[in-house]
Amino acid sequence: MLANQWKNNAFAVMNKIEETQMEKIKEVATIMADTIEAGRWVHTFGCGHANLPIEEMYPRIGGFVGFHPLYELPLTFFTHIVGEMGINQFLFLERAEGYGKTIMESWDFDEKDVLWLFSHTGINAVNIDVALEAKKRGMKVIVFGSAGETGNKVPRHSCGKNLFQIADYVVDSCCPLVDASVQLKNHQDKIGPLSTMAFMTTVWMTICTVAEILEERGFKLHIHPSHNVPGDTTAHERLDACIKEYKKRVKGL
Repeated sequence: MLANQWKNNAFAVMNKIEETQMEKIKEVATIMADTIEAGRWVHTFGCGHANLPIEEMYPRIGGFVGFHPLYELPLTFFTHIVGEMGINQFLFLERAEGYGKTIMESWDFDEKDVLWLFSHTGINAVNIDVALEAKKRGMKVIVFGSAGETGNKVPRHSCGKNLFQIADYVVDSCCPLVDASVQLKNHQDKIGPLSTMAFMTTVWMTICTVAEILEERGFKLHIHPSHNVPGDTTAHERLDACIKEYKKRVKGL
C-alpha cells in the first residue's frame, strides 16, 4: 500500500535525523537556552509550509515562552490558491529580493537574540534576505532544512550563497530535495511530501532539549497549559502567567 510506503519513508527520515543530527540539535538548543535565559527571543521565520513548524511552537499546548514568530501574512496565508493572496503571488514574493529586508525593518532586535529559520531548499530570496539582515544585527542564525540535498545549489539571490551557506548553524532535515516521496504508476510527479513531518520532528526534539537544559539550570519555564482538561482548576492561572510573561518580553519589539 502507498500509505505504508509513505509511513516507511517518514520513519526513515526520522531515524536518520536521530542518527545524524542529535549533536547539532544539542548545540543549537544550548544557544537557544542561553538566549531565553537572558530574557531575549528566539525569533522564528519560514514561508509557505515552512511556516507550519513556527505555528507549532508557540502559542500551543506544551510550548513555552521564548519563541517569537515573525509572521508575514502574504508568505504564510495562500490557501485561497487563486485570486486574492493566491499561490502565484506567494511564489513571486518568496523569490523577490529586498522583501525580507523590509520585513526585518519592522522589528527591533537585540544581538542576544537568535533567528531560527526554516527552509526546505534554502534558495529563495526572502529567507536569504532575512538571514543576512539578522547577521548584520549581530544575531546568530540557525537554519533547519534539506541541507545535505541542497549542497551548493545556486540561490535566487544576488549574494551568491544559499541559506545553508549563510547560516551559523545548520540542522539537516534529512529529506529528499524533491520533498514528495511516493511514486505513482502513471504520473511523473510523486506524492507524499516529508518536509513538514521532518520539521515538526526536529522542532520538538530541539524544544524538548531546550527545556531540559533550562530546567537543569533552575530556570522557570512558562509553559502553555491545556485548558481543556476537566478538574484542572489552575489551568487558566498558568495560561495567564504565560501571557503576562510574553507581554513583558514582547514590549521591546
